[in-house]
Amino acid sequence: MDVRKEKITGWLESQLPGIEFTMAPASSDASFRRYFRISKDDESLIVMDAPPAKEEIGTFCRIARQLHAIGLNVPEILAEEDVQGFVLMTDLGTQQYLNLLNNSNVERLYGDALGALVTLQAGTFQQPDFLPPYSLKLLSDEMDLFRDWYLVHALQHEATAGEHAIMVRAWTILTDSALQQPQVWVHRDYHSRNLMLTERHNPGILDFQDAVTGPITYDLVSLLKDCYIEWPAALVEEWVLGYHKLALQSGLLGNENEQQFLRWFHRMGIQRHLKVAGIFARLYYRDGKDGYLNDIPLTMRYLRQALENDPELSELSDFVNELPCMQ
Repeated sequence: MDVRKEKITGWLESQLPGIEFTMAPASSDASFRRYFRISKDDESLIVMDAPPAKEEIGTFCRIARQLHAIGLNVPEILAEEDVQGFVLMTDLGTQQYLNLLNNSNVERLYGDALGALVTLQAGTFQQPDFLPPYSLKLLSDEMDLFRDWYLVHALQHEATAGEHAIMVRAWTILTDSALQQPQVWVHRDYHSRNLMLTERHNPGILDFQDAVTGPITYDLVSLLKDCYIEWPAALVEEWVLGYHKLALQSGLLGNENEQQFLRWFHRMGIQRHLKVAGIFARLYYRDGKDGYLNDIPLTMRYLRQALENDPELSELSDFVNELPCMQ
């Protein structure tokens, strides 16, 4: 018996009095949250189930309202129940970017996504203290996931003292690079599984509850070096330089030149992919979610490629290249 589903049904009946509706699974994610699609008449809504012992809904609702206020296409909060952990919101549909992207539409769809990213980052000017900072500790702790979960659990490899020292030196270079960048609002998972194709105000944006104020290239890396879909490196660099121009025009950047921006972008990718490899391993070995293992090879390929082109991180590059590859 799904006790929480019964409680959701009862809560929805109080929110939609006298209205007949059906409820079906919509999706789940890497957290303990799950989502149901509510169909009534010719309309559909989404209800989020966030068990209070594992998740909290206050941050999600607070950020959703702010992003909606600055013009981003995020779910509109219709009702919330803090004690039980339920949120009723508008439905952004079922057309996920990941399932739609191809060579003929990628310029248009990414163009929309990059335009929305400028809007998100420009929100920083309105409320610079709205989101918590992407601190040195948080950036470092995320990279430690690579050591603690990918190395130890996925590869059964305990780092030696020398390897640990290599990682410490690399972490310092990468965190310095991240903190040198203009600090803006960061979605933190701005990629093809969290962007939805919508008829108006494309794209719809999901899964923003972990947003912070952090490096300007972070969400750009999430989108263009997406762990679920890969594009030619030359094309990615062309998009990055296009965004550099857009960020200059929008006042998000000062006089940072293209090479500086590219260096920031690639080093941000190294930080993110170290983190993501660890998260994917943790999702399997701790949480039993095996689907993410299939995404580790691409994540590690991104990591190796970026390290190969960064002489200051040659120690880390050599170390990572000597590790066995997951197939």
